[in-house]
Amino acid sequence: MKFSRSVEKPVWESGTTNSLKGDRGIQGVNDVYWVKQDEAYDKIQALKNDPQRPFPTLFDIVAIDESERQNRPAGQDHRYTLQYLLWNPDRGSDKVLVKVPLEGNDPKIKSITPLFKNADWYEREVYDMMGVTFEGHHNMRRILMPDWWQGHPLRKDHPNRATEMPPLTISEEDLAEYDGWEMLSSGDSYIRRKDEDGNELMILNLGPNHPGTHGVLRIMLTLNGEYMEDVYPVIGYHHRGAEKMAERQTFHSYIPYCDRIDYLGGTTNELPYVLACEQLAGIKVPERATVMRVMLAEIYRLCNHLVWFGTFGHDVGAMTPVFYTFRERENLFKIIEMITGGRMHPNFLRIGGCSMDLPVGWQEPIKLFLKDFDAHVHEYDNLLVQNPIFKTRTRDVGKMSLADCYEWGVTGPNLRASGSKFDLRKVAPYCGYEGYEFEVVSHTDGDCCARATVRLGEMIQSARIIRQCIDLMPEGEVMSRDNRYAFPPRKAETMMDIETLINHFLAVGWGLDMPVGESFVMIEQPKGNSGYYVVSDGRTSPYRLRIRTPSFAHMQTLPALSRGHLLSDLLAVIGAMDFVLADIDR
Repeated sequence: MKFSRSVEKPVWESGTTNSLKGDRGIQGVNDVYWVKQDEAYDKIQALKNDPQRPFPTLFDIVAIDESERQNRPAGQDHRYTLQYLLWNPDRGSDKVLVKVPLEGNDPKIKSITPLFKNADWYEREVYDMMGVTFEGHHNMRRILMPDWWQGHPLRKDHPNRATEMPPLTISEEDLAEYDGWEMLSSGDSYIRRKDEDGNELMILNLGPNHPGTHGVLRIMLTLNGEYMEDVYPVIGYHHRGAEKMAERQTFHSYIPYCDRIDYLGGTTNELPYVLACEQLAGIKVPERATVMRVMLAEIYRLCNHLVWFGTFGHDVGAMTPVFYTFRERENLFKIIEMITGGRMHPNFLRIGGCSMDLPVGWQEPIKLFLKDFDAHVHEYDNLLVQNPIFKTRTRDVGKMSLADCYEWGVTGPNLRASGSKFDLRKVAPYCGYEGYEFEVVSHTDGDCCARATVRLGEMIQSARIIRQCIDLMPEGEVMSRDNRYAFPPRKAETMMDIETLINHFLAVGWGLDMPVGESFVMIEQPKGNSGYYVVSDGRTSPYRLRIRTPSFAHMQTLPALSRGHLLSDLLAVIGAMDFVLADIDR
């Protein structure tokens, strides 16, 4: 397992940026820059357009409330740290983190939306959760919390639980601040307005309870006849405060919460979190546990793509495929339950390895499933993708160029459907993926049909990796021997070693202190690139946990993908995206 440790850059080449001395490098990031607040925009622009080493993609924006942080380098007394994570998919794992210290209780900084299209939602989220205002942003309003919410939840002075807050009351004046509230309050599904040229437009409300949105999602559509002129997604209905929850859980006890982010992803949710913790603590994972992680990740990739394929076909009018794909998925769930004891929420990975070893006879059910699986995938291709009606509904619909994918932060199958060969398992391998033989499936059309083709091909490659895991599964332990962090410890040693018992008692009853530091890991989840950023202050709980999900980035592209298309194309665009609302809202 290879991770790069960052190298702090004390000054910029131009010599105009001062460094805050004593800062630690961020594990998993190549370079870290400290930039003055009034120089941040220019420096980010310089990084994006650097002729030798450009960073065309904004991966994430993270804010940290430093007010309760105890282990801070000397000279760092600012209230907030704003962090911009930039990267270049063409250079694999080349990432740079720009840190900006912010003073005051309600800081302001220049928006970078003119530089990166996807900065829109990330800046709104930072404003919503942390109260940082981005000057020049065209729509500086909340995105996950309702407009009438008081306070900023990720600040340290905001209550952790609802029981610590007064009873919630909502007035008509509060609700009236919502866009389109006039039609929601009257029960109408649409209203009519005129544009600047006097053309009559229809403002149509879709959702938040609509079967085509696959969850609680509201979309406000501006229609000119049957054509969509604008699309405005309203998210946040599934927001549960997943990042805030981490601050009151131990590093171990937070693992089950990871499963609830993308609830179709299973252990692929747990994997980036435990990798980030292991990277932070310097834990070496046994080889058998690593191969088990890869095998389960690919099994869950199959589960995800099967669900997506069947429901996407249903979205565009094909009733039959979903019955076949859910049959396959149920067979996979039986295998998952045999190995982990769970189905959609396995809670199987641990910091240092896996919770338990593989059961006796685990190979045969997997081999039986894989025996005819490739043939089934080709059958699904003929059944749906080669269907002329499906092609008519999906070709040249929701197209996005490779350059636009970079601008919007699109990753995973959606990026590869636009011509990219970028796959973290190949270009920045983790968990030993460099030792497996598989192909990166890509397409050049960049439309809804191409996204279906890519995911079908990925199922073939995932099955190929699983077969190699079966053949290459080594003998040995499934949990690290580092008893400071391993959970649970080996039972045989608890009977012989008092230190093992002591560490286990502390881990269960109190939680173990992680080393001070910051760690970032991103992996190739079924829906795209997921990243976990863990900040430890040397305590039993994360000081700050950031979860960067692919669905949040992809949903932001919905207006760009939909404008100019027919209203009937909307569900095809939404379905081809492959998202989970809990993955968006967290």
